[in-house]
Amino acid sequence: MKENELLQRISIQPEVCHGKPTIRGLRYTVEGIMEYLSGGDSIEDILAEFEDLEREDVEACLAYAGHRK
Repeated sequence: MKENELLQRISIQPEVCHGKPTIRGLRYTVEGIMEYLSGGDSIEDILAEFEDLEREDVEACLAYAGHRK
């Protein structure tokens, strides 16, 4: 999936999680997923913990974080 397509999975809505970037409008923040990754969890660990997330969602968080730097 291209970076632009991944980034479309990230949304910012003032009424969801106080306007923090979230995945597909769900209450999973990019920040939260990045904390799991920086803590040593793998993408597979995250997908096993949060069954409604898809691999592309985690990849979208990585793309968003890289884009923001």
